Amino acid sequence: MGYFYAVMWLIAGLLLIFTVSKENKIFYFLGAYFIFMGAWWGVNEYLPEINLFGGVYGWIFRGISAIVLIIIIVFYIKCIYLPEKRKEKKEE
Repeated sequence: MGYFYAVMWLIAGLLLIFTVSKENKIFYFLGAYFIFMGAWWGVNEYLPEINLFGGVYGWIFRGISAIVLIIIIVFYIKCIYLPEKRKEKKEE
């Protein structure tokens, strides 16, 4: 089942990079993160003696995920949410 998740994340990353990135450049970043997640999950399944979701490796994965989440939230607020609010104010 773990291999399925790895392939799923890799496909999602490739779709973000090659299809959705035409809408906004942030999808290159998100696609790279999803590919990273797929690789992480695949390595975790391929090497069962190393638990990449527990211990220090788990904290590294969570830290990278938290950083990506913060970057995406800041990007959304700065580049999507605030311009929409300004546009609504001008229309009023």
